[in-house]
Amino acid sequence: MSSRTLPLLFINLGGEMLYILDQRLRAQNIPADKAKKVMNDIITTMFNKKFLEELFKPQELYSKKALRTVFDRLAHASIMRLNQASMDKLYDLMTMAFKYQVLLCPRPKDILLVSFNHMDAIKDFVKDTPSIFGQVDETYQQLIEMYTPLSSGDFQLIRQTLLIFFQDMHIRVSIFLKDKVQNSNGRFVLPTSGPVPYGTLVPGLIRMFSCTGEETTRLQFANGGNYAAALREGSFEMFGDRVTKLGTNMYSVSRPVETHMSGTSKNSAQHTKVNAAPNPLAKEELNLLAKLMGGLEVQKPGGNADSGFRVNLFATDEEEEEALISRPDELSYGVIKIQATKDQQANAELAKIMGEFTESGDPSPGASSKGDDLLAMMDGL
Repeated sequence: MSSRTLPLLFINLGGEMLYILDQRLRAQNIPADKAKKVMNDIITTMFNKKFLEELFKPQELYSKKALRTVFDRLAHASIMRLNQASMDKLYDLMTMAFKYQVLLCPRPKDILLVSFNHMDAIKDFVKDTPSIFGQVDETYQQLIEMYTPLSSGDFQLIRQTLLIFFQDMHIRVSIFLKDKVQNSNGRFVLPTSGPVPYGTLVPGLIRMFSCTGEETTRLQFANGGNYAAALREGSFEMFGDRVTKLGTNMYSVSRPVETHMSGTSKNSAQHTKVNAAPNPLAKEELNLLAKLMGGLEVQKPGGNADSGFRVNLFATDEEEEEALISRPDELSYGVIKIQATKDQQANAELAKIMGEFTESGDPSPGASSKGDDLLAMMDGL
């Protein structure tokens, strides 16, 4: 497992989240000023300096629930609110999109090009806001400095770590199904055509050499696909042509996007529940998550009740309610109940964060404290 994987996972999933939210804000005709505020607030929070300092430290990946908690908070960093079903769908779309990109990268190193495509798009979202643009630029430079010197072996380990993280996720996404890059069981179709990885030859030729190094024989064989040589390598600089389209915004052309649980996913979720064992790293993970969340300066909605609004990732409210009811409990991330009140002095930082999670005033009957959700997170591990 690579200890350098978390920043790439976070930035790419964050990029996909921004693509989806941008599309939904436009589809629901949210006023331009409010939509811009939402995008700016989320990007500001996502690229918070203290948060990124913790994120870029070498560390193991979080569990799926811990990472979901981070993105749940990130999605609510502004005046926009998502119901549970819409948040579930948002996270499903984010994870399946990035899983597809990781699987289709011609070389492990190209994961960095995918990340740069996301970063280029994020910079475009905030191009008219210099202060936020500077935050993103600083992170861009940090990515270049940390990842461009790595070897092919390092990137292979990062890719393997990402695939292990995604291996039990088989959510069917309508865009992928329509484009025939995903099967009905939620698994992706790997292409047998197109350009080969940069620096490699088109398959179809076997060359034999003598003990002195001279070529003696050439044999050709059918390669079973329609391959072509790579035109050029994508740019690993801050500016330039990335060549690959993986990581660009697939929602730029408006079309409805639906997600469905495949039978494989349901079975895997039930299997996971039956065989779940306590995670010995749960305490460390919670402490680390607390540090990360402590770096997030999340803005609470103002006193004006009209300032906030809800975004729905489904076509209608009825569809959203139906999705929430039909989703297997094992695959919903809103579980979380853990008693973490002992030794409060030692957990002063976590207690402070709990306070920040608590909204002022009486809580609504259907809402649970975000602080309680964070503290309760490890029960399901």
